[in-house]
Formats: sequence, C-alpha cells, structure tokens
Amino acid sequence: MPRALWLLVIGMLISMTGGSFLWPLNAIYIHDYLGKSLSVAGFVLMLNSGTSVVGNLLGGFLYDKIGGYRSILLGIIISVLSLTGMSFWHGWPYYVIFLAFLGFGGGITFPSMFAMAGSVWKEGGRKAFNAVYVAQNAGVALGSALGGLIASYSFDYIFIANLFMYILFLLIALFGYKNIAEQQLGQTNVLHERKTIREKGKFYALVIICAGYFLGWVCYVQWQATISAYTQEINISLTQYSILWTINGAIIVLGQPILQGILKKFGGSNLKGQMLVGYGIFIISFGLVSFADEFKGFVAAMAILSIGEMLVWPVVPTVANQLAPRGREGFYQGIVNSTATGGRMIGPVLGGLLVDMYGMSMLFFILIILLVFALVLSSFYDHPLKVKEKTVS
Repeated sequence: MPRALWLLVIGMLISMTGGSFLWPLNAIYIHDYLGKSLSVAGFVLMLNSGTSVVGNLLGGFLYDKIGGYRSILLGIIISVLSLTGMSFWHGWPYYVIFLAFLGFGGGITFPSMFAMAGSVWKEGGRKAFNAVYVAQNAGVALGSALGGLIASYSFDYIFIANLFMYILFLLIALFGYKNIAEQQLGQTNVLHERKTIREKGKFYALVIICAGYFLGWVCYVQWQATISAYTQEINISLTQYSILWTINGAIIVLGQPILQGILKKFGGSNLKGQMLVGYGIFIISFGLVSFADEFKGFVAAMAILSIGEMLVWPVVPTVANQLAPRGREGFYQGIVNSTATGGRMIGPVLGGLLVDMYGMSMLFFILIILLVFALVLSSFYDHPLKVKEKTVS
C-alpha cells in the first residue's frame, strides 16, 4: 500500500479504537445507568446518527470544495471538544447533547477518509477501501475489548480514554495528512462539469445500492441497540457482550487472507456477487440469533454476521468510487456514509418500538424481511447503467 494510505489506515484504527470504547455500550449506558427506556435510548442514538448524517453530507461537500485535510481537521476538532465536555458532564441530558455533536464531528471526518483512500491508490480498487475497513474493525475489536473491561470499573474512564484516542488522531491528521491533501486539491476542482446521461445513470445506480445498504444497516445496528439490551436481560454479562465485538473485529482482521484467497479464486471483481452472498449470510445470522438464548448462540451468530459484513461493507464505497464522476468523489462517499448513518439512526428507534410493542421475536422476523429487500435491491442496482448505455449508443 502507498504510504499515504497507511497514514489513513492508522488514523482510522486509532479513531475507531477510541469510538469503540463507547458506541457498543451506548444503549446499555442510557438504559441501565441513566435509567431510560429502550425507546428513549433508541431516540438518543437516532439523534446521534441524525447529526452524523448532516456531518456526512457536509463532509463530502467540503472534501470536494476545500480538500480532505481541512475537512478531517474540522471534524476531529468538533469530536475532541464534544468528548472533552462529555468527560466532565455525562449525566442526563448533557450526555445526549455531547453525543449529538460527537456524531456531527465524526460525520464530517469519515467521507473524506474514504474519498482520500480511493484517490491515493486508484489502482488498488477494492483493496484501498478494504484496508480502511479492516482498520475500522481492528479498532472495534481492540476498543470493544478494552471498553468492556474499563466500563466494569467505571464508565467515567470510558469517556476519558475515548478523548485521549481522538487527541492522538488529531495529531496524526495534523502532521500526516497535509501532504495527502495537497495532492487531492488539484484533482477535485471540477464541480461544475456538465452532467451527461451516463452520469445520471451512475447516480441512480448509487441511489439503488444505497437503499439496500440502508436496510442492511438498519438490521446490523440492532446488535448495538436492542440485541445489546436483550443480552443483559438473559443474563449475558457486559464483559461477554463486549467479547462479541472483539470476536467480530478479530474475524474481520484475521480472516482477510482467507477471504482474499477465496475472492481471487472465484473472481474478486464481481462486486455484485459479493454483496448478494453477504446479504444472504446476514439473513442466516439473524435467523440463528432469533433462537439463541445462551452466550454460545450469540457467538455463532456474530461469527456468521462478521463473514457477511466482510463481503458487503467494503464493496459499497468501492462501487461508489467507481461510479463517481471526477471531482465528485467526496459527494458520493458522503452519500454512502450518510446512508449507513441513516440506517444507524432509524434502526435503534424502529427496533426499540418493535421490541416494546411486540417483543424480540417480531423484531427478528421484520429484520429478515428487510434483509431480503436489501438483497433484491442490490441485485439490480446496475440496471440504470445498462439502460443509459443503450440510450447513449
């Protein structure tokens, strides 16, 4: 990998490690420590994701307008200020306010990270986004393992540890990303190109694939919201729940050589096929967890889920990068990130309401239906491209 991509990977690893001290435990903290219902917890997480959606769209726009370096610094500074406030005031409702600003800061940061990754290693294709994705999950594994341990002593230490990691991320970005940004500014100043029929087809394709991506995230986020609270009700400890995310990250990181070998053998360029298989594996995972009542059942379901996300999550930003017209890379990555964040926003509220009204069994049934729709949408996302090609020809 190019040196510039290594710097982005290291930054992503550090930021996700810090974030993973907190985000897997958000619903538990709101429900068990602040004494709020699952529906309220879902609303708080929705607010956090809502501000992140705004940040994603703004971050993508800023990348195309002023470059990745300034965009990333702005997002990190907002996150650091939010975590500083949260470290001192994390009762109700201050926790909600700072969590909202934290979502906004992170939302600004990540579209630029992905757009820069695609730009610094264009010939790498999926590999560039996969490297960033692996760094994310290595951070999740490390942060979740440490977060559960730290939280067992005191939640106060969680906020401080998260702040420390983001300060380290700020230093890396401040001194490491400037040279990368100078390379990108000359490549992205073409916002006013005339749109062609073919470019419209690419945008329609992006919308379709993101619709399936959105549904996938609505389902996936239940592991952080309703399923996390459900594990506590059936006497699975906080430490055991954190281990599930450690398993998730470990499988994603350690399983990369095996996955790359399989993709190489069966055609690594078939991005659509990877997504369809991934969503199918998601369905199997949620079918299994719907019957789980012991820790080993959740371990098996999480392991299967991890394999599915290895196939789906890196592919969508890869496809978006391929579809993006020159100078619109940040905008397209902003849409992808805001779609994922939108799923994380709606998911906890929808899940909380379904559980409160109908119970966990109904929730799992609805999730499987949504994943079927995600699979169907992903199967024909490229149809607008084929139609536009015929129109142009």
